[in-house]
Amino acid sequence: MGIEKLIPRDVDLGVFLRLLARSATGQPITTYSSHFHGPRPGCEMHIVLVDNGRTEILKMPEFRRSLDCIRCGARMNTCPVYRRSGGHSYEATVPGPIGSILTPLQTPEKHSSLPFACTLCGSCTDVCPVKIDLHHQLFAMRGFLDRKRLIGGSKKLSMQIVSGVLSRTWLFNLLGKCARTSLRILPRFIIYNPFNAWGKQCDLPTAPKQSFRQQFAARSKRNP
Repeated sequence: MGIEKLIPRDVDLGVFLRLLARSATGQPITTYSSHFHGPRPGCEMHIVLVDNGRTEILKMPEFRRSLDCIRCGARMNTCPVYRRSGGHSYEATVPGPIGSILTPLQTPEKHSSLPFACTLCGSCTDVCPVKIDLHHQLFAMRGFLDRKRLIGGSKKLSMQIVSGVLSRTWLFNLLGKCARTSLRILPRFIIYNPFNAWGKQCDLPTAPKQSFRQQFAARSKRNP
């Protein structure tokens, strides 16, 4: 077992078991915990405590609280990205928000893209029973990977473009209008083609005729 599975006292076990089950499935108590009371007569029992980089994580003020995770799965039940993509898309043993922190800490070169799947909505932080600030750590992880020079130039360029669009209201409104119009009138093969890997398994939702701002303004006139 991992060293973070150690608890302060045996009387604390009941607290963690209830947290685990209620946060995962809503049950009063988990149904699959294993209890080992010692070796059989004449035998030995060995428990291997695996470090696997955990001690190094403990030294990092930004990420040490990720080791508080009890693996309840609440983060995956609420994460809008995980619910859409599933665990296999993470290509890691621990999927979801906590996996996007722990896995890049252990193998940053291989899994440097994981923290960028997060929308930073904060839903995982809200439901975490041990109060890990997951979305803050995911944001910090992006800076950690940048300092290791593991973020490609294309990702940085795209973020600069998005930043420029979101900081200019007129440009955001103009591009939104162009996108809505394009999705309605362009032939399907222009968007869904072999060059669009994402479009092979996913369809974009039907584009509305009006933006949220336009709908809000229209409703405000009807209901001043």
